[in-house]
Amino acid sequence: MLKLKLLLLLFSFSFLYSIQNQPNVLIIMADDLNDYIGALGGHPHVKTPNMDRLAASGVQFTNAHTNVPVCQPSRNSFFTGVYPHESADFGWTPLLNQPVLKHNKTLMEYFIENGYQTLGTGKLTHGKPSEYWQQWGNNTKHNYGPFYYDGEKVGVLPNVPDPYRQIGTIDGSYGRISDGGISNGKYGNKGLVYGWDLKPFRYISDEDRDLLQGEKHADWAINKLKKIAKNPSSKPFFMGVGFVRPHTPLHAPDEYFEMYPIEKIELDKWLDGDEFDTFWKENFQGDLSLDGDVKTVYGYRGGNLKGPLLLKALVDSYGGNRDLALKHFLQAYLACITFVDDQVGKILDALDETRLNKNTIVFLTSDHGWHMGEKNHLFKNSPWEESSRIPFIFRIPNSDVKGVVKHPVSLIDVYPTLIDYCNLKGSTVKGSKGGELGGFSLRPFLENPKVKSWNGPSAALIVVGNYGKKLNKYQQNYALRTTNYRYIRYSNGKEELYFNKKDPYEWHNLAGSKKYRHKLKKLRKQLNQALN
Repeated sequence: MLKLKLLLLLFSFSFLYSIQNQPNVLIIMADDLNDYIGALGGHPHVKTPNMDRLAASGVQFTNAHTNVPVCQPSRNSFFTGVYPHESADFGWTPLLNQPVLKHNKTLMEYFIENGYQTLGTGKLTHGKPSEYWQQWGNNTKHNYGPFYYDGEKVGVLPNVPDPYRQIGTIDGSYGRISDGGISNGKYGNKGLVYGWDLKPFRYISDEDRDLLQGEKHADWAINKLKKIAKNPSSKPFFMGVGFVRPHTPLHAPDEYFEMYPIEKIELDKWLDGDEFDTFWKENFQGDLSLDGDVKTVYGYRGGNLKGPLLLKALVDSYGGNRDLALKHFLQAYLACITFVDDQVGKILDALDETRLNKNTIVFLTSDHGWHMGEKNHLFKNSPWEESSRIPFIFRIPNSDVKGVVKHPVSLIDVYPTLIDYCNLKGSTVKGSKGGELGGFSLRPFLENPKVKSWNGPSAALIVVGNYGKKLNKYQQNYALRTTNYRYIRYSNGKEELYFNKKDPYEWHNLAGSKKYRHKLKKLRKQLNQALN
């Protein structure tokens, strides 16, 4: 009996030692953030010193992509590790209800099974995110606010021009939160509110106001980190912090707008009529809803493309002046990025101050990118580079490895990477109906950014979301991104091919060129193999 007790005690100590020596994990996720961070060089004026210092202290993947460039299915795939084409998650289905993915263990559930404590706040998964986390922070309808309340309904800031303002509360608003006017925070008054529940947002000035949701998420995470640091015997943690910016509505304090004066903003290069050698318009029949009268103004129907519609509404709002229109929108987008960067800096500082950084994996990313007028598109959810390319930065504790990885990877590779580094055990499915774990561990790149070979594929696979959830996987629209090329195949068989090494803006569709017929044939085969 005594021997049995000693063995049980030894096992308990062994288990406790094991979990205490597993690395912590901190995932920081922005929303709709493309390559506009300093380290990626996506925009010459963007100010992201904190994301840049994270990139400099770890490994940055410069050819990283989402697996589906629209919010919900991207996050569903990311947190379950299952490719969208494997789960048939082609629509807009909450994770809890998705027929396949509801039988998969989310990262949070899997970490709990392996002895971790899980803590989350902000926009991470859609649906009911608090159900997946042991400790949950702040959430107000995905934190899209603050919104402007006109005394009768929630809408856009008063000075957003027409007809763009007709697009509605989320996608149709941008500007300084001061544009909402002074608000004393009393219920029912005109001014800013946190969300659709009309909870008032007090705003007197930038220095005298309520905290924005992003600031609340950062503060919540910092307080939790400090508490964990005071308890050396606590379990290792898996923490997720989701910032909704720079998702629309593009609202931020004045100080961030003042960093980007309109007269000094530069627009990226673009080619007028670049969309004319593409086949996107004829291959999208999805349902992308819009609010407001813009449906009437532009004859909107579910099958029309939201990206061109948003761009037309914006340009029309500035008298047809495309450059001026995009500069105003871009100013707000950049302001929101720098706002998020400040919150990231606060969290990184807290990690350093508590010394938890000595044993914490940090991963920073976004769910997908965003177009800024390229290919007549002001939105996400396209098969092109602007929609799919994302920030992708890992910092591994107790590692001196730093550098840049140019090999194509995607969000699907994060789940197996964390399994590898955290030594997680057990099945990732809850039953036979769960989807197979996709992706491969990125450890070879994280140990040597210049490594030439790994177990994963030579291309990132992207499926355009919300095309048609009732269509099978072979009828969807896909893109493959290799080191040098982007290949797109639409449901009607039409193709696009771009030589990104020489054509980074994807201006020239080479699919009809005899010179590239062998490359096209090879990529067709590669896509078919990826889907089978």
